[in-house]
Amino acid sequence: MSGWLFVVPAVFAVMNAVGFALMGADKRRAEKGAFRIPERTLIAVAFMLGGVGSLAGMFAFRHKTRHVKFVVLLPVAAIFSVAAAAAAEYLVWTACA
Repeated sequence: MSGWLFVVPAVFAVMNAVGFALMGADKRRAEKGAFRIPERTLIAVAFMLGGVGSLAGMFAFRHKTRHVKFVVLLPVAAIFSVAAAAAAEYLVWTACA
């Protein structure tokens, strides 16, 4: 049962990598004038445990930093992601004990 202790951190890491990568991909597409990733997709990934990566990607790629929606929602998503991952890991930890 202790194998479950790695599931939450693994999902958290993957979703943050996806959020970071999506921000970079959307920035690249914006520069090329190509088909863009919808804003609702970027925000949805941020709230599905990818908030930290999305926020880091926003500032690393200087993408969406002037949009009030992203400046407000991505920090909220990052806090939510960390809290949700911590709560889930705590529940797994207590279930394995």
